[in-house]
Amino acid sequence: MFREFTLFTLALRNLRRKPFRTGVLIIAIGLLVASILFVLSFVRRVDSSIKTASDRLGADLLIVPTGSRGAAEDVLLENKVKTFFMDKSIVDRVKNIEGISDVTYQTYLVTIVGSCCDVPETLVIAFNQDTDFVIKPWLSKELGRRLNKGEAIVGHESAFNIKIGLTEVDSVLFGNMFKMVGVLDKTGTGLDTAIFIDEENIEDIMKKGKSDLKPGQISAIFARVEKGYDPYLVAGEVEDTIVETDTMSRRDIGKDLINTLRDFSRIFSMTVMLASILSVFLVWTVFSAIANERSREVGIMRAIGAKESHIVKIYFLEVLVIGSIGGIVGIISGTTFSFFAAKSFMILKDLSSDLTVLERSSISVVSFLSGTGICMVGALLPINRIKKMEPLLAIKEE
Repeated sequence: MFREFTLFTLALRNLRRKPFRTGVLIIAIGLLVASILFVLSFVRRVDSSIKTASDRLGADLLIVPTGSRGAAEDVLLENKVKTFFMDKSIVDRVKNIEGISDVTYQTYLVTIVGSCCDVPETLVIAFNQDTDFVIKPWLSKELGRRLNKGEAIVGHESAFNIKIGLTEVDSVLFGNMFKMVGVLDKTGTGLDTAIFIDEENIEDIMKKGKSDLKPGQISAIFARVEKGYDPYLVAGEVEDTIVETDTMSRRDIGKDLINTLRDFSRIFSMTVMLASILSVFLVWTVFSAIANERSREVGIMRAIGAKESHIVKIYFLEVLVIGSIGGIVGIISGTTFSFFAAKSFMILKDLSSDLTVLERSSISVVSFLSGTGICMVGALLPINRIKKMEPLLAIKEE
């Protein structure tokens, strides 16, 4: 059956002549695209988790006991279950700091299976409903009322751990029966793995003696800064005035993780850069060889009427096919690897938020265009040289 002859069909036929060479180029571009996709996904996911946690705290300052800054970030950013305590009297001292408008506090308790509770190891957060501005917006949306004594509401991820799925389920926490009355929407922070109770339950918990908490202790203070005051300056004032505390402004949360991320980013960027340079040289070498092999063929095409633009289009179509197939292979393998890495890399496994479909799609498009573009850059010089060959000289070459 007759098949229409086009520049595209000619380009495909040329690629099929040397399947091994074509396959090597596709694999090289695929690996490059996979590397770019993984690096962008890694950086974006960590950065997104930190920004989301910071934005959703509802507070300008986070105040914790001295030496507990890292533990607080672990709770908020990485879903880790940790406790730390300080004296509740610090709340009033924070209120007296110039520039502080609103203050609330939380107390963190850790459940232990078989010792205090009938749920897996989970962070239980006791909060003051009268002063709270961190949990209350989510609570109002889900429950529409205050939590009563003996009631609890669970974070989005804790609902799966406890396997309730529905409301009105009873569980034992620290020897006390609690009715799980709702599940909070996903927040993208470490609070998704917590169970929330009103602080009036703390007295009963301490009576059972199944917690390390002592009377008059809390874990973290959240503060809002008055309009016109610099949160950094107010944070410094809090630390200078109350020496037994560490204070973080909203933008400082995750600072250590960001610094670590920058180091990872430099390493990854250098690796991708070297891979890109290697890919450019590989494409250049292969297409230089192709140009030498096909010089007589190009001369004949020019002699029978083919223009320089035709020659350029044929070779660019070959590059585009190789880059496109390699890009698709890279997107599939890079996405698959990023999913597996999220389960095996501790820094990714513990992050509270994941990439959205839109973010993954955008990263895939950027990676695809980068890989295809690098492929074309590598082929530019050989293509430019072969299009300028004199037809007669090319035909005469052995």
